[in-house]
Amino acid sequence: MPNPSSAGSGLLSGRPDTLPADSSDIIDWLMTETRDQRFIDDIFLDLCERLNAAGIPVSRGTLHFRILHPQWLGARILWRRGLAESEIETFGHGVEDTSGYLNSPAYEINSGATIVRQNLEFAPGVVPRYPLYDELRAEGHTDYVAWPLLHTQGKRHIITFASDRPGGFHDSDIISLAELLPAFALVSEIRLKNRMARSLLDTYVGPHASEQILAGATTRGSGVTVGAAILICDLRDFTGISDLWPRDDVIELLNGYFDAMSDPIEKHGGEILKFMGDGLLAIFPLSNDNACKGLLQAIHEAQVAMRALNEENRKMGHAHLGYGIGVHVGDVMYGNIGSRQRLDFTVIGPAVNIASRLETLTKDLKRPVLLSRDFVEMAGCRMDMEDLGPQMLRGLAEPVDVFAFEPSSEIDFINCSSRSA
Repeated sequence: MPNPSSAGSGLLSGRPDTLPADSSDIIDWLMTETRDQRFIDDIFLDLCERLNAAGIPVSRGTLHFRILHPQWLGARILWRRGLAESEIETFGHGVEDTSGYLNSPAYEINSGATIVRQNLEFAPGVVPRYPLYDELRAEGHTDYVAWPLLHTQGKRHIITFASDRPGGFHDSDIISLAELLPAFALVSEIRLKNRMARSLLDTYVGPHASEQILAGATTRGSGVTVGAAILICDLRDFTGISDLWPRDDVIELLNGYFDAMSDPIEKHGGEILKFMGDGLLAIFPLSNDNACKGLLQAIHEAQVAMRALNEENRKMGHAHLGYGIGVHVGDVMYGNIGSRQRLDFTVIGPAVNIASRLETLTKDLKRPVLLSRDFVEMAGCRMDMEDLGPQMLRGLAEPVDVFAFEPSSEIDFINCSSRSA
């Protein structure tokens, strides 16, 4: 069957035309009136509405961005006429190897095409070049055009428009849309860079620390004193695992362990400040009245997840993963520490040291989770813990009363007071 062609060469349609719409007002709006708009999806929605008001019949528009994110390769912003807001969809790493991507206009644009144009009013029974064209035609669209959206340093994204007017876009419409692209590229790059900066900071230092840094907390020594429940976790015998297992297996084991521990911590209001080799440091700020209860729930769910992970490891012949967790509560200094040119946003203070010593003590007492009396009393769950009595911790002159939280413990989370000190 005939195959409708895509105008990758940038040819116009040759359809009956009108004078190009005046795009100068929209360009002026993009450059001078969007400075207070933080989100590119809001700007894109407004752009599409303005294009229609200017006589360019846009019925659908999309933006395809590559993003820097541990889970997502990119995102698509979709606008349709009549929608009150745009739809945002993310795409995972590996999507570029799928048939859906390889058989799409996006692949053609990313392979170097300067424009992709397709008349969607092809006859029934005609096989279009890409499945997307069939989908758009079924939605009532009559024309489709896609361009690369060029950002600095060679970054290449995609913008597309569709029309539902009989006959599709006029050549003058295509000219007007093309004239907007440089201005929209500048506007979109600023928003995308801002979003990427926040995403990277969230990924590497956590959402609360990233908020502080973006607000200007970048001076060495700057910080605040906060009350927090502190959790320090460490993997057992990681050195032996690293020596005995291939690198890829070690990375897989380590990532599985961190997923099991981290997901419940973040779910219940904790903030992971850093991963330290095979360990992690997290805090639950006491500004949240449920901080201590949230920490206990996180430990309980992490233990469940670790049992499931170790069962999977057993089936695959992988190493069993043990761990130790130390928990304390107190005031910590939360801020920037480091050299003149390399800073770390973290917490320090005696309370952190005690949590660290309790984690170390788990090796000697053969208990996976040890908690200080201060934390247990603040959590209001003393009756659910095993009292191990006073224990000497390295570097401390006085013993610390220690409690154990066993993997099989059933904490009465509902009746935990969380702030009953």
